[in-house]
Amino acid sequence: MRAKSMRLRRHLENTRGITYLALMFSIVLIGISVSAAARQWTVIVQREKEADLMAKGIEIQNALALYSASMKIGRIMPAEIYPQSLAELTRTPKPFLRRVYQDPLGGGEWEYMRAPTGGIMGVRSKSKAKPIKERDFPLAIRHFEGRKTYHDWIFQHPNPSSQSMLMPPMMGLAPGTLPQQPGAPGAVPGVPAPQGVPLMPGAPSNP
Repeated sequence: MRAKSMRLRRHLENTRGITYLALMFSIVLIGISVSAAARQWTVIVQREKEADLMAKGIEIQNALALYSASMKIGRIMPAEIYPQSLAELTRTPKPFLRRVYQDPLGGGEWEYMRAPTGGIMGVRSKSKAKPIKERDFPLAIRHFEGRKTYHDWIFQHPNPSSQSMLMPPMMGLAPGTLPQQPGAPGAVPGVPAPQGVPLMPGAPSNP
């Protein structure tokens, strides 16, 4: 009788041990699943905010271009004209921007890129996070390719992407350099050609 009781007790202890291990294993699996789901949800939210950033940034970039073109009508000087605030782009009777957007990533104001005249020539997010999208950008912002953070995404006028479409890279020249003019040093065989002059971001491509 005592031997039978000992076997039963041993069996119950073994069963408890197996149940405990199964429970711990289930808890670990649940933790892994929750963690994976949380990471996936974070990526989904980031993608949505990233798409919103590009849409609103391009809209602001286009509004700056339209504003400058409209303000230059009838003027002799071809210099760009910029608004002093984004609110200026929304004024009636001819608004260039539907409303003053906030930075979709930071939730606050954009970081403004100021022109020498003090006007706003571009905006960018204050976020230094690494973007999910790194290539295959829309044509309006294809110069974002290879940028490491959202802070490097500058929505501006003049738009470097538009200027690169107007002046494609020439054979034998590094991107962003000026071609040699006829009769210049280097145009004659045997005379070394100087290095191309880097174009400043936003500078006009034509002399």
